[in-house]
Amino acid sequence: MTNMNVLSERYATAAINEIFSERGKTILERELWIAVMKIQRELGVAIPEDDIAKFEAAREQVDLERIRAIERRTKHDVKAKIEAFVEAAGAGEHIHKGMTSRDLTDNVEQLQIRRAARVVCDKSVSILRHLAERAREYNGLVLTARTHHQPAQPTLLGRRFAMWAEEWYEHLLGFEHFLAVYPLRGIKGPVGTQFDMLSLLGASEKVELLEQHVAQTLGFDNRLLCTGQVYPRSLDYQLVSHLAAIGSAGANFAKGMRLMSGYELVTEGFREGQVGSSAMPHKMNTRSSERICGFAELLKMYADGASRLAGDQWEEGDVACSVQRRVIVPDAFYAMDGLCETVLTVLNGLGAYPAVIDRETDRYLPFLATTEMLMLAVRSGIGREAAHELIKKHAVSEALRLRRGGGENRLMELVAAEPLFQKAGLTRERLEALFAEKMHFTGRAVEQIEAVCAKIDALAAAHAQAAAYEPGDIL
Repeated sequence: MTNMNVLSERYATAAINEIFSERGKTILERELWIAVMKIQRELGVAIPEDDIAKFEAAREQVDLERIRAIERRTKHDVKAKIEAFVEAAGAGEHIHKGMTSRDLTDNVEQLQIRRAARVVCDKSVSILRHLAERAREYNGLVLTARTHHQPAQPTLLGRRFAMWAEEWYEHLLGFEHFLAVYPLRGIKGPVGTQFDMLSLLGASEKVELLEQHVAQTLGFDNRLLCTGQVYPRSLDYQLVSHLAAIGSAGANFAKGMRLMSGYELVTEGFREGQVGSSAMPHKMNTRSSERICGFAELLKMYADGASRLAGDQWEEGDVACSVQRRVIVPDAFYAMDGLCETVLTVLNGLGAYPAVIDRETDRYLPFLATTEMLMLAVRSGIGREAAHELIKKHAVSEALRLRRGGGENRLMELVAAEPLFQKAGLTRERLEALFAEKMHFTGRAVEQIEAVCAKIDALAAAHAQAAAYEPGDIL
C-alpha cells in the first residue's frame, strides 16, 4: 500500500487537490487533446466529427487503474493515457496527432499552475482584507515596539498588522505580474521546431493558427516562440520563489504572533476542548502560527529545489527534472494553500489583551521616551553628550534593577535628581509630562496604517468575491 501525500491529505483544500489530482490532471489533458483535434479538423486534418463527439463524451470516464496497467506494459505514462482515452471513447486513433509527450504534459502542467496560482491570489486578497481589518481595529492600542527583540519605541498594534499586510501586498503584486506575462510552451514537437505539426498541417500559417487557438483555449496571452522540448525550468524557479516570498510574509506575521503570545499580549485563539500540551495542562500553544512558519520553511525548501532545475536542460531538453517537479510543483501549492488557510484561521480567532499590553508599555515607557528626553535637555541648554551620558547611566542601571525584580520604573526621578538637569529646570514633573500621552510617541503610525489599508481597500473592491472568502475548519 502506498502512502498518501501528507500535505495534500492534511492541509490542502479541495480546490487545490482537484487541480493536482491524477484524475483532474487526466481530464485537463483530455481537454487539450480535444481542443487540438477540433482545430486540426478545421485546418483540414481528416478527423470525423463523430469521433470528436465520442472523445468529448468520454472526457471524464477516467479509469486510473487501467491507465496504470497500460503504463506498466509500455513504461510510458503519456502512451498509457492515449490508449486509455481511445478505449474509453471507442473512437478512432485521432488524438495526439503531430504532438510529442511534452506538448501534452508541459502545457497541462502550466495550466494547472495558472489555476492553482489563481486560488492562491484569491485567498491572498482575503488575507489582506482580514489584516487590514485588524490593523484598523487596533489602530489606537499603543504597544512596545522591539528591535533586536529589545524594547525600542512605542508603536501601535494595528501598525504591526499593517506592516505584515504591506509585505504580503507587495509580494502579491509581484506574483500577479509574473502570472500576467507567464508564457505557455505551446505545441512545439520533439525538439521545438514544430516539424511534426507542420508535416501534418502542411503550412506554417496553419501551425501558427493551431498554437494561437491552444493558447487561447488554455487562457494564456503569451507564448514561448523558440523553446525546446520542455519550457525553461527557470520559470518553475520563478514560480516557487514567488510563493516562498508570499509565504515569508505569512511567516513574519506568525512569528510576531508567537512572540507576542509568549508575553501574553495576544492570543491566536484557543477553542473549547483544545489541548495545548499533553504534559502541561495550562499551556495554550500557538500551534497554528507555528504551522504557518513550517509551511514557509517548506516553500523556501521547494524554491531551493526548483533552483537546482533552472539552467539544467541539456540541448533541446530532457526529463531529468521529472522526478523533482512531480514533488516540487504540486507540493509547493499544497503548502501555500495550507499556509493561507491557517493564516486566515488565526486572523479570525486572534484577540488582544489591552491590560497586559498597557502594563508592558507603562513599564518601558520611561526608557522609550529617552530620545525625546535627550532632545528636551538639549533645548534646555545641556550639552548633548553630557545629557546622553547621564540618561544612559540611569537607564541602564534602572533596567538592570527591574530585571532583578525591582518595582516601579524610577528613571525620571533619578534623572531629575541630577544637578545638571536641576540647574536647567528639568524637574521630574516636566520629564514625566513627556509621556503623559502615549499616542504622542507613535509618530505617523495612524497615517501609515490608513495608507496601507486604503491600498488593500482598492484591491478588495476590485476582487470582491475573493475578498469575501473565509477558511474552512483546519486540523
